[in-house]
Amino acid sequence: MGTSNSAAKRYKQSEKRRIKNRSAKSRVKTVTKSFMTAVKSGDKEAAEVDYEEMTKLMDTASGKGIYHRNTVARKKSRMTKLLNSLSAE
Repeated sequence: MGTSNSAAKRYKQSEKRRIKNRSAKSRVKTVTKSFMTAVKSGDKEAAEVDYEEMTKLMDTASGKGIYHRNTVARKKSRMTKLLNSLSAE
């Protein structure tokens, strides 16, 4: 913790942001794992539901600066390919 008042305040603010960002990233990872499980099992309906939720969470996190927009675009693209591979079967 900082010795000056401003350093102490910045520390508190960054800690709050870190906890919030960690929570958002964790939520995205959980839904992504759920999506991957649905894809591996071949359950297209569950995969579509998880895909919608996952993209919504990623876009929201991107808008808040938690993820870079190109990172989100890359991940969404890869997940879309997986989802479309279920349709081809």
